[in-house]
Amino acid sequence: VQLQASGGGLVQDGETLALSCAASGRTSSLHFMGWFRQAPGREREFVGSITKSSGQTDYRDSVKGRFTISRDNAGKTLYLRMSNLKPEDTAVYYCVASSRVRLINGRSISSYNYWGQGTLVTVSS
Repeated sequence: VQLQASGGGLVQDGETLALSCAASGRTSSLHFMGWFRQAPGREREFVGSITKSSGQTDYRDSVKGRFTISRDNAGKTLYLRMSNLKPEDTAVYYCVASSRVRLINGRSISSYNYWGQGTLVTVSS
């Protein structure tokens, strides 16, 4: 499976930006997809995830109500709509996916066995 993220860029504080992630290869093996991010000088952190079959989502507290994860019906494209962006959202955003049927901790880096290359989001104040 290959993941290709796109849509990053420079926006102002309070603006909206949408990221996309195109999955190719054996996408039928994927059960979970999501996003992580890594700000300069900080550890990579969970942003949100979605269960492919049910569409159930999970978000870190700091983005709840501002970020929305969705996927297309085929489960081959993942989206992250980010509204009311803040400077602290500045980071490289990574698209992730897992072929595991069940996740012990869906917020853990180790739960995801496929990673995209990352796309930079910069929010200026």
